Amino acid sequence: MANLNKVMLIGRLTRDPEVRSFATGGKVASFGFAVNNKRKNQQTGQWDDEAVFIDMEAFNRQTGRQLADVIEQYFRKGQQYFIEGHLKFDQWTSKDNEKRSKLKVVVDNFEFLEPRPGGGPGDTAMRGPRAEASPRPSAMPGTTFDEPGPEVEHPEPRGEEEIPF
Repeated sequence: MANLNKVMLIGRLTRDPEVRSFATGGKVASFGFAVNNKRKNQQTGQWDDEAVFIDMEAFNRQTGRQLADVIEQYFRKGQQYFIEGHLKFDQWTSKDNEKRSKLKVVVDNFEFLEPRPGGGPGDTAMRGPRAEASPRPSAMPGTTFDEPGPEVEHPEPRGEEEIPF
């Protein structure tokens, strides 16, 4: 039986990230995220935005991915991002001995969609590939981490006569 657990969202942070460190050296960044669903108002016939609020988590990985560090450094309330992740279901027992649960999104990749505040030349909204790896040392908001550097040549588009099918 096949399974798929993938979430893709474009929205805005509802609060600055809160970061916790673990005794094992790990780190998690938690933040709120909001997206809008469109809903038709039956009385007016107009489409209204219905906000959906989501709790997000991003972890530093031992394999080199340091998403919690990058999010702590660059993510700010109100900024817009594209986020890819997967769902995680947390369960716990409260202090009053009640069972609680919450559905969260764990961030796997992200992309900056706005220039950094007070940005300079070259800080434009991103339309390139999303961030998947740990950042380059010179990474700044308004960039993605896996986009090719200037040394990579991009092939010219093929003409119709060169399409192999």
